[in-house]
Amino acid sequence: MSYFDYNATAPIRPEALAAVVEAMQSVGNASSMHQPGRQAAHRVDVARRQLADLLGCSPGEIIFTSGATEANNLALRAAFRAGNPLVTSPVEHPAVLETARAVTAGSPDDLVLLPVDGDGLVDLGALDQVFAAHSGGVVSLMAANNETGVLTDLRVAAKAAREAGALVHTDATQFVGRLPVDVAELDVDLLSLSAHKFGGPQGVGALYVRRGSPLPHRPLLVGGGQERGWRAGTLNVAGIIGMGAAAEAAARGLGEEAERVTALRDRLEYLVTRALPDCRINGRRDQRLPGVTSITFPGVPADAVLAAMPDVAASEGSACASGAPTPSHVLLAMGLSRADADSTIRFSLGYATTDAEIDHAARAITRAVTQVRAALAEADGPR
Repeated sequence: MSYFDYNATAPIRPEALAAVVEAMQSVGNASSMHQPGRQAAHRVDVARRQLADLLGCSPGEIIFTSGATEANNLALRAAFRAGNPLVTSPVEHPAVLETARAVTAGSPDDLVLLPVDGDGLVDLGALDQVFAAHSGGVVSLMAANNETGVLTDLRVAAKAAREAGALVHTDATQFVGRLPVDVAELDVDLLSLSAHKFGGPQGVGALYVRRGSPLPHRPLLVGGGQERGWRAGTLNVAGIIGMGAAAEAAARGLGEEAERVTALRDRLEYLVTRALPDCRINGRRDQRLPGVTSITFPGVPADAVLAAMPDVAASEGSACASGAPTPSHVLLAMGLSRADADSTIRFSLGYATTDAEIDHAARAITRAVTQVRAALAEADGPR
């Protein structure tokens, strides 16, 4: 099996796996005052520092969550005020789009979706038009798109937001652990992430909240004072420790790893497009995450191609929307037809991807697309 679905979940890093196993062999609630509890709390503090180091922030600005979906919900529910704009884009992850629609349900005119071009780039110039008529509010734009890998220039968005007195949130789920992050340089107030995207365990994530941001606590879970009132419930000690270990491992040699993965991604694209010259790569080629490529195979249903190459793990789009009867909202917003969106596969690579996997996947993709096309042609032939 060649694994090309890192955007859904990355293989757990050896350092994170070892940390989780060790933590699960210990007992202790991090809120308890006895020795085992204090030891658990100490290890949580270490993980908080490890994650803060990856983000370039203070440990006290980290709120642990169950993942980026919860972090996105916390962020937008805290930042939005009725009567002020909530500005986002139509290519955001459903965890942002659906939350944005939910919090603006009582004032739907407050929700503003910025235009997106055929390369998947959000029109940040439109922010000036939005804030010409409004002040305050919140801008929520993803750092990197989960389907195409296209990057957003958050510094441009933050500058426009600051001039209008608006807060800035970014869903950085696909960005963290793959490219260097400095929250001060990005100038964001809130940042969401999930551990399993950069080699940590599933079911744990975090929300960065800039110190001094004028945000009330609007917890989704109540019944305890954990995480400074942002989230009630016993801390997932093993998951948090695993996330910290993954963050520390990801931070080591991040630039070199990004270069290596970019080269592997480019080689996969070269091999596939050479063998199948009518296929198309979606998204701005020079402004993408290192290990993501979205490829359309015109006239060939993506699900049939995936079924024809069971030894390659890839995705039709966001794993969070798998099984949905509608095509990718991201690709439709970029102007692709429904037929082309249904013929698109996302391949996402990461820290453990090898040259051998690239060569194997390229052969498997070429063979699968050719087989499916032949089968379709035969089915449509003379009867």
